Amino acid sequence: MLFQACGLGSLAGAFFLFGVGFVCLSGVTSRFSRLRVCALLVASASLVSACWLCLVSVAGVVSLALFSGVRGGSFVRGVVVGAVLGLVAYGTYDMTNLATLKNWSLSLSVVDMAWGTFLTSLAATSGYFITTWIAARSGG
Repeated sequence: MLFQACGLGSLAGAFFLFGVGFVCLSGVTSRFSRLRVCALLVASASLVSACWLCLVSVAGVVSLALFSGVRGGSFVRGVVVGAVLGLVAYGTYDMTNLATLKNWSLSLSVVDMAWGTFLTSLAATSGYFITTWIAARSGG
Protein backbone atom coordinates (compact mmCIF):
# COMPACT_ATOMS: atom_id res chain seq x y z
CA MET A 1 0.00 0.00 0.00
CA LEU A 2 2.92 2.35 0.66
CA PHE A 3 3.98 1.95 -2.98
CA GLN A 4 0.52 3.12 -4.13
CA ALA A 5 0.67 6.01 -1.67
CA CYS A 6 4.09 6.98 -3.07
CA GLY A 7 2.58 6.93 -6.54
CA LEU A 8 -0.16 9.35 -5.51
CA GLY A 9 2.35 11.45 -3.59
CA SER A 10 4.47 11.53 -6.73
CA LEU A 11 1.51 12.83 -8.72
CA ALA A 12 1.02 15.55 -6.12
CA GLY A 13 4.68 16.52 -6.37
CA ALA A 14 4.44 16.53 -10.16
CA PHE A 15 1.33 18.70 -10.06
CA PHE A 16 3.15 21.07 -7.74
CA LEU A 17 6.23 21.30 -9.97
CA PHE A 18 4.15 21.76 -13.13
CA GLY A 19 1.69 24.22 -11.61
CA VAL A 20 4.01 26.47 -9.65
CA GLY A 21 6.72 26.26 -12.30
CA PHE A 22 4.30 27.25 -15.05
CA VAL A 23 2.85 30.17 -13.10
CA CYS A 24 6.28 31.50 -12.23
CA LEU A 25 7.82 30.97 -15.67
CA SER A 26 4.92 32.69 -17.39
CA GLY A 27 4.87 35.59 -14.93
CA VAL A 28 7.46 37.00 -12.59
CA THR A 29 10.53 35.04 -13.61
CA SER A 30 9.77 35.51 -17.28
CA ARG A 31 10.06 39.30 -16.89
CA PHE A 32 13.17 38.93 -14.71
CA SER A 33 14.86 36.65 -17.27
CA ARG A 34 13.87 38.68 -20.31
CA LEU A 35 15.56 41.78 -18.89
CA ARG A 36 18.84 39.90 -18.59
CA VAL A 37 19.00 37.52 -21.56
CA CYS A 38 16.40 38.76 -24.04
CA ALA A 39 18.54 38.05 -27.10
CA LEU A 40 18.96 34.40 -26.09
CA LEU A 41 15.28 33.55 -25.59
CA VAL A 42 13.04 31.95 -28.19
CA ALA A 43 9.69 33.58 -28.93
CA SER A 44 7.78 30.51 -27.77
CA ALA A 45 9.15 27.69 -25.63
CA SER A 46 8.88 24.09 -26.83
CA LEU A 47 6.05 22.39 -24.96
CA VAL A 48 7.49 18.93 -25.71
CA SER A 49 10.90 19.87 -24.28
CA ALA A 50 9.29 21.47 -21.23
CA CYS A 51 7.20 18.34 -20.59
CA TRP A 52 10.26 16.09 -20.85
CA LEU A 53 12.14 18.35 -18.45
CA CYS A 54 9.29 18.17 -15.95
CA LEU A 55 9.03 14.38 -16.23
CA VAL A 56 12.76 13.97 -15.62
CA SER A 57 12.59 16.44 -12.72
CA VAL A 58 9.67 14.60 -11.14
CA ALA A 59 11.47 11.27 -11.53
CA GLY A 60 14.48 12.74 -9.72
CA VAL A 61 12.41 14.25 -6.92
CA VAL A 62 10.47 11.02 -6.41
CA SER A 63 13.37 8.60 -6.61
CA LEU A 64 15.78 10.66 -4.51
CA ALA A 65 13.91 13.05 -2.23
CA LEU A 66 10.41 11.63 -1.74
CA PHE A 67 11.49 8.01 -1.24
CA SER A 68 14.35 9.12 1.01
CA GLY A 69 11.99 11.07 3.25
CA VAL A 70 9.34 8.33 3.36
CA ARG A 71 11.85 5.54 4.02
CA GLY A 72 13.58 7.63 6.68
CA GLY A 73 10.25 8.58 8.25
CA SER A 74 11.18 12.27 8.19
CA PHE A 75 9.89 15.09 6.05
CA VAL A 76 13.05 17.03 6.99
CA ARG A 77 15.12 14.41 5.18
CA GLY A 78 12.92 14.82 2.11
CA VAL A 79 13.23 18.61 2.31
CA VAL A 80 17.02 18.49 2.58
CA VAL A 81 17.46 15.93 -0.22
CA GLY A 82 15.00 17.91 -2.37
CA ALA A 83 16.88 21.14 -1.72
CA VAL A 84 20.24 19.57 -2.60
CA LEU A 85 18.75 18.01 -5.74
CA GLY A 86 17.27 21.37 -6.77
CA LEU A 87 20.53 23.20 -6.14
CA VAL A 88 22.53 20.65 -8.14
CA ALA A 89 20.06 20.51 -11.05
CA TYR A 90 19.52 24.25 -11.35
CA GLY A 91 23.16 24.97 -10.51
CA THR A 92 24.39 22.74 -13.32
CA TYR A 93 22.21 24.60 -15.81
CA ASP A 94 22.98 28.08 -14.49
CA MET A 95 26.72 27.66 -14.01
CA THR A 96 27.05 26.09 -17.48
CA ASN A 97 25.24 29.08 -18.97
CA LEU A 98 27.36 31.49 -16.93
CA ALA A 99 30.51 29.79 -18.22
CA THR A 100 29.47 29.56 -21.88
CA LEU A 101 27.05 32.37 -22.78
CA LYS A 102 28.15 35.97 -23.31
CA ASN A 103 25.16 37.74 -21.80
CA TRP A 104 24.26 35.35 -18.99
CA SER A 105 24.32 37.21 -15.67
CA LEU A 106 25.45 36.09 -12.25
CA SER A 107 22.30 37.61 -10.72
CA LEU A 108 20.12 35.44 -12.96
CA SER A 109 22.09 32.35 -11.93
CA VAL A 110 21.83 33.12 -8.22
CA VAL A 111 18.10 33.84 -8.36
CA ASP A 112 17.39 30.76 -10.49
CA MET A 113 19.45 28.47 -8.25
CA ALA A 114 17.67 29.77 -5.16
CA TRP A 115 14.33 29.25 -6.90
CA GLY A 116 15.25 25.69 -7.95
CA THR A 117 16.38 24.82 -4.45
CA PHE A 118 13.15 26.14 -2.96
CA LEU A 119 10.80 24.68 -5.57
CA THR A 120 12.34 21.20 -5.52
CA SER A 121 12.35 20.99 -1.73
CA LEU A 122 8.74 22.17 -1.63
CA ALA A 123 7.71 19.58 -4.23
CA ALA A 124 9.42 16.84 -2.21
CA THR A 125 7.72 18.06 0.96
CA SER A 126 4.25 18.14 -0.60
CA GLY A 127 4.81 14.66 -2.02
CA TYR A 128 5.98 13.41 1.38
CA PHE A 129 2.97 14.73 3.27
CA ILE A 130 0.48 13.43 0.73
CA THR A 131 2.19 10.03 0.64
CA THR A 132 2.23 9.66 4.42
CA TRP A 133 -1.37 10.92 4.70
CA ILE A 134 -2.59 8.36 2.15
CA ALA A 135 -0.56 5.59 3.76
CA ALA A 136 -1.94 6.41 7.21
CA ARG A 137 -5.55 6.49 5.96
CA SER A 138 -5.16 3.18 4.16
CA GLY A 139 -3.45 1.47 7.07
CA GLY A 140 -0.10 1.16 5.26
